[in-house]
Amino acid sequence: MTPEQIHIKLHEKFDDHILEFNVEALDPYVKIDPAKIYEVATFLRQTSELDFTALMCLSGMDYGVDENLGVVYNLHSIQHNHRITIRVDLSRENPALPSVETVWRTADWHEREAFDLLGIRFEGHRDLRRILCPDDWEGYPLRKDYIVQEFYKGIRVPYQEDWMKYETLEKNPERGNFVFQFESKVPELIESAKNGNNSDHKPEGSTDG
Repeated sequence: MTPEQIHIKLHEKFDDHILEFNVEALDPYVKIDPAKIYEVATFLRQTSELDFTALMCLSGMDYGVDENLGVVYNLHSIQHNHRITIRVDLSRENPALPSVETVWRTADWHEREAFDLLGIRFEGHRDLRRILCPDDWEGYPLRKDYIVQEFYKGIRVPYQEDWMKYETLEKNPERGNFVFQFESKVPELIESAKNGNNSDHKPEGSTDG
């Protein structure tokens, strides 16, 4: 089936819960009411003409600091060799929708990743917990308004500016209590690398092995 035919099937079944169809996109997509994602997923999988048995990818999205979050589902029918993408938009304040991990088992870890990194809650997931960050990590690292916590269990969380600009330690010297001994040499090493000197120079206090 073509994307247009798949869209017609979905619209016939779900009517006003089908919010948008874009056939011009690189991956043609149908945007739906997020509250209906489980029912739409079940229909797409169990309807013989559609037979979307493969969830190729489930991706959490952040469309901007003042914009919505979202989830994108890339589907493939092995039997019919056709594809479609399903999209949903979610509010930043309450990003929640039904889980589809009982429809496609592939969704299990993908939903956990979107929960971990973007804070999207998949209601009905049988094991919704963080998968990459520790359970007590603060915030959601892939959100575009994410601010990295300064410490985790008394250990300073490395910042990019510490290594390339060295600004953080100059402004906040007490954080030096939580850095490796060789980090005090980082500015010198960066300058040395810019000047084409030996990049294998060992910082003071370093050891082999």
